Amino acid sequence: MSPSHLHEFSACEISDALIKMGIQHGGYIPDINLIAPSPETKIYGPAYTVKMVHGSDTSTPKVSFHFVDRVPPGSIIVIDAPSQTKNAVWGGLMSAGAQAQDAAGVIISGRCRDLAEHRALGFPVFARGHSTLGQSPFTRVSEINVPLTIAPEGAGDFPSVTILPGDWMLADENGVVSVPRSLESQVIEIAAKGRAIDEKCMEDIKAGKGVQASFKTHRGN
Repeated sequence: MSPSHLHEFSACEISDALIKMGIQHGGYIPDINLIAPSPETKIYGPAYTVKMVHGSDTSTPKVSFHFVDRVPPGSIIVIDAPSQTKNAVWGGLMSAGAQAQDAAGVIISGRCRDLAEHRALGFPVFARGHSTLGQSPFTRVSEINVPLTIAPEGAGDFPSVTILPGDWMLADENGVVSVPRSLESQVIEIAAKGRAIDEKCMEDIKAGKGVQASFKTHRGN
């Protein structure tokens, strides 16, 4: 896959662009945040999706290989674990394996562990949280490179985000966003315009012209 100019923008700028396009969730996947290695970490790349199920689930498919061993170079592994799972589905050995495959990072709708190992490797990990428990016997991989629909955990009506294999993922210290391939060029165009406007607002606000007046001048609100 050819590189995208999406990486030039922050997760916030991309969300703003998607909201302006009428995408209710703005591509944002709530409550998945940067775990390792450092606050400056930023990743982007096409999604390599992994669907996990409860270990007791005997009705869904199984895979005969370890999914980390087949990560395409430059891809971001996106894992969807069962809701409210308390065990980790990613650890230090998996980060080492993914790094050896030249993966860009991992985004987990679930938990990870071995935090010091991720930091030592310098491998980017974004997750909902962490745990002392490993994957077995709690969860297992069911399918690879299938659409994932990731819903926010807990009460509320924030919409779910559907991620297709190959969709662009971008994650930084602000959070995680997904951009459908079909919307890529529009998002880049709108994000660039939004950045230019915000730079003018910042300049005026620093000059003491006030937030409201600056917004009205440059944003029209």
